[in-house]
Amino acid sequence: MGSKSPEYDGHKGQDNSNGPIESPTGGMPRGEMHTTDGDGTLGDSDEGDDDEAHPAALTNGTTNGQKKKRKPKKKSKKKASKKQSSPPRVPLSQLFPQGNYPVGEVQHYEPDVENTSRTTAEELRYMSYRHLEDDSFLDDYRKAAEVHRQVRKWTQEHVKPGQGLMSIAEDIDDGVRALLGHAGLEPGDSLKAGLGFPTGLSLNNVVAHYTPNPGQKDITLQSSDVMKVDFGVHINGWIVDSAFTMSFDPVYDNLLAAVKDATNTGLKNAGIDVRISDVSAAIQEAMESYEVEIGGKTFPVKPVRSITGHDIKQYRIHGGKSIPFVKNSDQTKMEEGEIFAIETFGSTGRGVTYEDVGVYGYGKSYDAPRNVSLPLASARSLYKTINENFGTIVFCRRYLDRLGLKRYLAGMNTLVQHGVVDVYAPLVDVKGSYSAQFEHTVLLRESNKEVISRGDDY
Repeated sequence: MGSKSPEYDGHKGQDNSNGPIESPTGGMPRGEMHTTDGDGTLGDSDEGDDDEAHPAALTNGTTNGQKKKRKPKKKSKKKASKKQSSPPRVPLSQLFPQGNYPVGEVQHYEPDVENTSRTTAEELRYMSYRHLEDDSFLDDYRKAAEVHRQVRKWTQEHVKPGQGLMSIAEDIDDGVRALLGHAGLEPGDSLKAGLGFPTGLSLNNVVAHYTPNPGQKDITLQSSDVMKVDFGVHINGWIVDSAFTMSFDPVYDNLLAAVKDATNTGLKNAGIDVRISDVSAAIQEAMESYEVEIGGKTFPVKPVRSITGHDIKQYRIHGGKSIPFVKNSDQTKMEEGEIFAIETFGSTGRGVTYEDVGVYGYGKSYDAPRNVSLPLASARSLYKTINENFGTIVFCRRYLDRLGLKRYLAGMNTLVQHGVVDVYAPLVDVKGSYSAQFEHTVLLRESNKEVISRGDDY
């Protein structure tokens, strides 16, 4: 989930009539939102019973005129190995009964050329970030990553043009909850394990932060669309943040290749004591080496300037450090024990986003108190629900409707006005442009960095 650059906060809509591409795009549905009931149906896995063999007694030859009975061989019953269902609904605890989940891609650090900061502060960091060397912590994080891999694999294989974005989002949501074994319908269950933020399905010039919500007209995926799929999986508040882009026309292949290359370049350059500015410069150089031809016109792939990668803290998708996709003078260094979402966005438009109409999601402010004096009873009740089910994890209206909440918009507006809940809008580039995203979560461990969300797909 991309973090907005500070200098672009509050950058609202502007005239985009001079967009570089005039082809139509599947943008955000515009219109007033109305409260409707959500659909919280979860899929079930169908498992067949093993068949038992009942061999009959066999006879062979005679002894003293009597038939000698051969003792029947007992056929060993082979228990069928558990396999993931389609769509994925079998909890990972059943697929990995020993709790040993796949390790992510391990990358070794580049040899130190300059090392100026790892002095006495190293000991303090060492004590603060020892959780990255804890087996229980790593098992949980790797489990969350495996959930992400299995759900996205099914998504990549089954999502086709003609489907509505609402059904795609619900399939992803339901898959994550089922594989974790946490339906999230009881107070506190979603805080143990669940979705790290609302599933993003952003089309074309909608760069980031779009998710289908109740009250909006559903969008049908077209064969000409470029769709960013961005979702998170958490266990105990530690979020695996990973994203990919789907397209159904090879004309966009270079756009996707540019952004994937930029993300992998960022991962390669990330490491302990590495300056963020150096990672940003490498990302920009990789992405700008590509161009894409669409409709007979050639466009450079531009890094999006108003969104950044970010570090991740417990129950905080944006921990405080940002990694822009363009050169900058930020001398902040990555540190041992930190977790980063290395992501990049590339666009054929201006490479700058503004907030579109509608709401992507809401999130309790990190510094908001647990108890707040509010004038509306509906706001107080809603705030209690947020604390019990989401805490500071970003959520959307679809998730509130699934819990059975109704007529909560006035209460939500009160929470936003009092500054205890933040609201997130879709971020778009100029109409007619296309954008792509790739993202991985990387752990900066003591001896190596683990790209925990890496898979065979990207």
